Amino acid sequence: MTFGESRYIKLMSNNPPKILEQFRTFLRRNNYALNTERTYINWVRHYIKHHHQITKKWKHPQAMGPLEVEQYLNALVMQHNVSASTQKQALCALVLFYNKVLNIDLGDQLQITRSKKPVRIPTVLTKEEINELTSLMPQGQNNFMIRMLYGTGMRLNELIKLRIQDIDLQQNQIKIFNGKGFKDRRTMLPASLKQELIQRINQTRAHHEQDLREGFTSVYLPNALERKYPNAGKELGWKFLFSARNRSIDPRSGIERRHHIHPSALQKAFRKAKRASTITKFIKLHTLRHSFATHLLQSGYDIRTVQELLGHADVKTTMIYTHVLNKGGNAVISPID
Repeated sequence: MTFGESRYIKLMSNNPPKILEQFRTFLRRNNYALNTERTYINWVRHYIKHHHQITKKWKHPQAMGPLEVEQYLNALVMQHNVSASTQKQALCALVLFYNKVLNIDLGDQLQITRSKKPVRIPTVLTKEEINELTSLMPQGQNNFMIRMLYGTGMRLNELIKLRIQDIDLQQNQIKIFNGKGFKDRRTMLPASLKQELIQRINQTRAHHEQDLREGFTSVYLPNALERKYPNAGKELGWKFLFSARNRSIDPRSGIERRHHIHPSALQKAFRKAKRASTITKFIKLHTLRHSFATHLLQSGYDIRTVQELLGHADVKTTMIYTHVLNKGGNAVISPID
């Protein structure tokens, strides 16, 4: 969820207090994603503004504590009817802010009314429905990315952040670096997509050579690797597989460079294909990941194998797909093949 999608959130001015800049510094130092940084800071802003609207006074967070946090989180549920995941996101932001910036441990002191999280069965597409969706999308990058999501089980953010060096064409596998929960894992490279993947690498190579000719060698590197490897920007391996058509200004560093594509283009193309199809299910791009896991289990692969491919820390998370028998299996072939 983002604040722009919420009816009830109005942000404070664009000049945040110094305490929020301290929070921003902590988040960047600990390699939180840019979207997480923005969202967490906006939650703290809204928390401060919420109590200003009640008391008609601007109160520093240091002067507030567990009671005010409880009141705020309860108001999100009682007044704004937010979902369980939205309330949990606000809670995580405030607990982290108080703990790391103000050195106040909220611990188990909070007594809040929690939104009830529904237990849902994941929506799964059949192979015929997936073929229908891809047939309604023009051949090109979006079509290829849809088949990559289904064929590998990756999350959307994991796919768009893939770099050339993460693709192992010899071993037919893909390394997912710093996925959800800051975890690395490997998944298969579908054989039926290999040639298109090579073509995609060649397109990225063309972008890379163009940037070199025009004097732009920089690419975003995580964890201060840019200082450790100052020439990494000249190497093709560090380039994003799905690089943007045009260069842009990095919002953190202010450096002009070629970043990965924005996910919105693929999301729009997917929604358009869905509207044109005969599919009546409520589906999102993440539905392809659910379909990947379910189809592997239906093919007889062991649930532990599927757990590893999905990157789940606990097999209980993977068990939502266990509506078929586990027959075991080791030599995993992508369901797209």
